[in-house]
Amino acid sequence: MTSAPPRRRRPIDPRLLIGLALVLLSVAGVVGIVAVTDRTAKVYAAGGTLTAGERVTADDLVLRSVALDGADKHYLRDGQIPKGGLVVTRTITGGELIPSAAVARDAEVESARLVLQVDGSVGSAVTAGADVDVWGAATEDRADPDGEVAPPAVLAAGATVVQVLDDKGLVAGSSNVAVEVLVPRERVARLLQAVADGQRLTLVGRGGRA
Repeated sequence: MTSAPPRRRRPIDPRLLIGLALVLLSVAGVVGIVAVTDRTAKVYAAGGTLTAGERVTADDLVLRSVALDGADKHYLRDGQIPKGGLVVTRTITGGELIPSAAVARDAEVESARLVLQVDGSVGSAVTAGADVDVWGAATEDRADPDGEVAPPAVLAAGATVVQVLDDKGLVAGSSNVAVEVLVPRERVARLLQAVADGQRLTLVGRGGRA
């Protein structure tokens, strides 16, 4: 019995090779264009409103990929939060990308929190995150020998309201309102002295709001 003659391989159509090469080149071109044009960076955004003096860690923030066209160096990026977290130095609204200048390490923080008894009630502008000036006014029993009372003066400019406490002051029977504020550290001693002297404290919103 004679064996069948071997099959002759059909030559590969050159057009198939050319088509395959064109497809591969097209895919490589698309990948290259995407790689060049993709300039997104991973930066942190606030999941909710953050107030000055608040400590945040990576778990408290939302990581987003955004196209900032080279401006990502001005924002808090992935991997820039130390293990102990950072301190917020100004109010950041929910969803806002976090600027690098709006957070600081402990050694860089130049503000301190104080709870102050504000004379009477506070205005509607005095809410969490508001920028205010703390004014002090001496009482009549602090008049000088000539009977003159020192005029009201700004004790701390550029303070930030952390929160207005629910209770009407910390002293029973007091009509004052307790407000937690963030003030420059160099003004802490002056404020504490004003409290010790019995001055009436008032918060005035910046920009004409009282």
